[in-house]
Amino acid sequence: MTDKIKKVDVFPISIPRDVPYLGPLESGNVQNEQGYFIRPGNNSVYHISDQSVLVKITTESGQYGWGECVGFVVPEVPVALIKELLGPLLIGRDPHDGVKIYEDLYNAMRVRGFFGGYYHDAIAAIDIALWDLRGKLTGLPICKLLGSQRHAKLPAYVSGLPKPTISERADLAKSWIDKGFDAFKFASAVSHDGIVAEMEALRKAAGDETNILIDMHWKFTAAEAIRLITRLEAYNLYVAEAPVKPEDISGQALVVRSVKTPVAIGEELRTVYEYRPRFEAGCMHVIQPEMGRTGITSFWNICQMAVAFNQTVMPHASIGVGIFQAASLQVSAALPNLVYHEYQHSIFDKNLAYLRGNMRCEEGFFYLPDGPGLGVEPTDELFKYLKK
Repeated sequence: MTDKIKKVDVFPISIPRDVPYLGPLESGNVQNEQGYFIRPGNNSVYHISDQSVLVKITTESGQYGWGECVGFVVPEVPVALIKELLGPLLIGRDPHDGVKIYEDLYNAMRVRGFFGGYYHDAIAAIDIALWDLRGKLTGLPICKLLGSQRHAKLPAYVSGLPKPTISERADLAKSWIDKGFDAFKFASAVSHDGIVAEMEALRKAAGDETNILIDMHWKFTAAEAIRLITRLEAYNLYVAEAPVKPEDISGQALVVRSVKTPVAIGEELRTVYEYRPRFEAGCMHVIQPEMGRTGITSFWNICQMAVAFNQTVMPHASIGVGIFQAASLQVSAALPNLVYHEYQHSIFDKNLAYLRGNMRCEEGFFYLPDGPGLGVEPTDELFKYLKK
């Protein structure tokens, strides 16, 4: 008898932070009553806490799998989608049919225009939970279920230098190099004293051999991005991320054709349908799929398409409790075109306390957690941060 799905639970989580994501708030910038604020450097909304959405799928025999999706802005939306629509559609399904279930859920709303956004985020959480469940049912880690574990450890780049001044950020960058990392990324959205000046200071602190990436936060026109990247190339910029608005496919392609530095995009994209026109237009050299938006099935499909377009992969790591981070590491371990995985130290390290398992990042590498499925589970302590 095949075990069937019996129950789907969903949990919105909000974990307090001492310092907001990307660093202290700018002078005069305050959070609203709901805890949200806008970063003036990229006109994007953030929350003062680490918010996320967890899903637990349980079978008739009591086996279960955990999933998570991005939920740092209005997590109540994917929660409602899972509670009211997606979760009930899973009852009675075979947990070994995870790919078919992903396709069924995607198809259920595509003709109504819901083939991305919060709807796909909700599917992503379910998809991760189904892969975790299948791993536990078979006794295998997800990278083995994908049939191609290629890496025992994954090269990591440090993401973010959340200090208020250039000199402090340069010192922080140097401290990471001293810990064994060979790459880091700084955020243009909080380079209030000048992006080129910050790049110069970071290069001086990090030395000639360190790979320095910049997150440009989609804030420039193509012409502005080309001019800025060209100036940064004097300091041996390694990768320029998200230089123009996500919708500007032609502008993105123009940037790629006009600079020497590899260009990366993709954290905001969720499916091969969103990636394909950007592959075809030559919008990037490096893709950055975000597991908390794609789920495992779509993440894998995107990365397989990247192989055909000779693109490399540097997965994005968003705000979460670590469940979709583990999923991202599991799939990354199976990729032939992986270069680095992003290490959001201000999120990852803090929230590891709420997970069981030995997932870790140290001396420049992520190490896969042991055990079947994801290899990690939330502790009971995490649920004291259940959002009411």
